[in-house]
Amino acid sequence: MSSETGVQAQSGAEAVAGARHRATGSRMSTGRAGDRIFAGAARGSGIIVLGIVAAIAAFLVWKAIPALQDNEASFLTSEEWNPNAAPPKFGIAQLAFGTVVSSLLAMLIATPVAIGIALFISFYSPRRLASGLGYIVDLLAAVPSIVYGLWGLIFLSTHMEGISKVLNAVLGWIPLFGGDSPGKNSIFTASVVLAIMILPIISSISREVFLQVPQPNVEAALALGATRWEMIRMSVLPYGRSGMIGASMLGLGRAMGETIAVAMVLTFVPGINWHLLENGGNTFAANIANSFAEASTTGRGALIASGLVLFVITLVVNMAARAVVARRKEFV
Repeated sequence: MSSETGVQAQSGAEAVAGARHRATGSRMSTGRAGDRIFAGAARGSGIIVLGIVAAIAAFLVWKAIPALQDNEASFLTSEEWNPNAAPPKFGIAQLAFGTVVSSLLAMLIATPVAIGIALFISFYSPRRLASGLGYIVDLLAAVPSIVYGLWGLIFLSTHMEGISKVLNAVLGWIPLFGGDSPGKNSIFTASVVLAIMILPIISSISREVFLQVPQPNVEAALALGATRWEMIRMSVLPYGRSGMIGASMLGLGRAMGETIAVAMVLTFVPGINWHLLENGGNTFAANIANSFAEASTTGRGALIASGLVLFVITLVVNMAARAVVARRKEFV
């Protein structure tokens, strides 16, 4: 009798286990189907993005080849830009120099200030003040570039001539700040405008990264007697290093592609000028904006070719940023 009871109990347990297994298997099957759908949608989205990027690159190459074939100058090293002449002669040396130098200088100016603002909002300011400052910084990122350009042309450039002369007098022994005639419509002025434009982007992203720092890390540093700055230096900055690098690279990409603000501030002077405080300079985006309306067929092809170079430079910068961020994941 006891053996029959044991067999029945074992059969009942097996039946219950089987029912549970079937229910769990059904849920897992449903979950796997959902995972497959989501994975397929994500993969398809990534493929679409890659396809769009490849299509843009193919379009730029297709439109640029005829102008490059007609070009009588070295496209990569020539400083002359005259694609509407007969024969056309154009090169990107000056455009590449102006774009890279102004963007890097803008990033160097904006990044320390933006990170300081993000740290103040996250760890120093009172809660009410922090929310208001955060809203103002985010609002600055939404200001159209034409507004920054008008402000730089009408207000900032009128004050930059005196600053340029002071920098030239103090730091004139450095070639970048040298020159005989520092002015107000220089690459340095354009860099300041770009720095103000990209500052809210870097600050907003850095602030969000700092707020993701694990609270136990912050409390542990303070409990061990660290000051607020020591806590930030030991717990916050190492954790947010990759985020700060990513934010800076996003700001650099914005600065490289900026058109209207730079076109309004810079005064075009042919040739590369290593003295950043003197009037003159040009960038890829500003040159396209200023020249496209009056360009001939070959001129439009030349502008598209310069846009292709800017496309490649931006791609290389983003790839380098991804490589740097990937090497700094130990705190993420």
